Amino acid sequence: MRTFEEYLEGLRAMKPNIHMHGEEIRRDDPRLMPAMNNIKLTFDLAQEPELQHLMTATSHLDGERINRFCHIHRSQDDLLKKQEMTRLACQRTPACIQRCMGVDMLNALSVVTHEIDQARGTEYYPRFVEYLKHFQKNDLVGCAAQTDVKGDRSLRPHQQPDPDMYLRIVERKKDGIVVRGAKAHNSIAAYADEIIVTPTRALTREESDWSVAFAVPGDHPKVHQVVVAGAPKARKYLKAPLTEYGSCHSVTIFDDALIPWDRVFMCGESELGGRMALMFALYHRHSYTGCKPAATDLFIGTTALVAEYQGVANAQHIRHKIADLISVAELVYGAGIAAGVKSKPSSSGTYIPDVVFCNVGRRHAGMNYYHEMETLCDVAGGLVGTLPYEEDFFDPMTGPLLNKYIQRKEGVSPEDVHRCFNLAQEMVQGFGSHRAVAGVHGGGSPIMEVIAMLANYDLDSKKKIAKYLAGIES
Repeated sequence: MRTFEEYLEGLRAMKPNIHMHGEEIRRDDPRLMPAMNNIKLTFDLAQEPELQHLMTATSHLDGERINRFCHIHRSQDDLLKKQEMTRLACQRTPACIQRCMGVDMLNALSVVTHEIDQARGTEYYPRFVEYLKHFQKNDLVGCAAQTDVKGDRSLRPHQQPDPDMYLRIVERKKDGIVVRGAKAHNSIAAYADEIIVTPTRALTREESDWSVAFAVPGDHPKVHQVVVAGAPKARKYLKAPLTEYGSCHSVTIFDDALIPWDRVFMCGESELGGRMALMFALYHRHSYTGCKPAATDLFIGTTALVAEYQGVANAQHIRHKIADLISVAELVYGAGIAAGVKSKPSSSGTYIPDVVFCNVGRRHAGMNYYHEMETLCDVAGGLVGTLPYEEDFFDPMTGPLLNKYIQRKEGVSPEDVHRCFNLAQEMVQGFGSHRAVAGVHGGGSPIMEVIAMLANYDLDSKKKIAKYLAGIES
């Protein structure tokens, strides 16, 4: 397994193809570092002896110890440990742990490539296994590039005036395929070793050119990334772990990129394009049942701390609000546990989490994210919007006065109150507003969870219950 320093050295050796603020930047640009600190956690935690059982796993390919973010789930226990690992790691950062996207994509490929081979007599699965060996041996970081830019949403891929609105194959050659198009919202692409691409939706027979899955190195010469990076506001005086983390997302443009055949995992099998898209979404929504409870843990803790510092921790309406937050965190986490316990092996031996429980958990988390922000805002009051700038608390003239008037409950220092409201402000109107969008749309927009639930839920059995109790003969 690699260390973060070794990972960073690998990024420095990659060719620049990252663009931000109208300039080409390198992968060790300081503006990317807060986001990369999330990845750093995945390497650092894997070195902690007491976390070996969660952060590492035994590869089913060669029996070697590997980072769990490179692991293929071969049992129900693997899925449960992945979920627990994700919650624990995300409790260390106000942003997501980020590396889940790579492992979720690997597991999706391990299922669907095998299914394509069974249906079509192809050899994608052995090809994927060789790629997986490379991924695990080098402890790589993967980005999932799934969402197409889509153009006119009322039109299918093959109906678009510009066919490049969905990434597609433009040429099949002896040495590989040439692809053109763009993928959007690609978290961590700027500092991923590998970018793994799958379709974004179900596809028709006319859309074989859009039915493609493959992997490319992050610095492929015909791949261009336009990135946006964000992080909590930097602190001059009151340094805090909160400000060490951030996020980065990319529009990833494939400009007639040649993909060698050994990295192609779907090429024209349109009837399984939707299966590939939904399988990644399923694994990723299971990961959300780990990370979203961790995000709610932070809302619970901050809301409780604000209430304590303001002297209203025992007020019944405050306690009820906190109970609501607890209900969200643990119901989402419980749904993820159920999805792992009820998982089943695929034809390749990779375990697939239960579809309904994954989507119920993810939907419950997304529906409540803005409510969590509202709860913290309600309890904290207007100071989350009007907290004076940090420098004014340390100005010789205004500092003593601000520290006098920010005082709350006796026994809590003005600095601790200041730190607490800095955190609350960041969660409600700073970096937290970015996290809220991810809380709703990450892993697929809410309507996709509804579609997945209804497509996989046994409504007929529930109607039979109603008919029986009503005395209706079937």
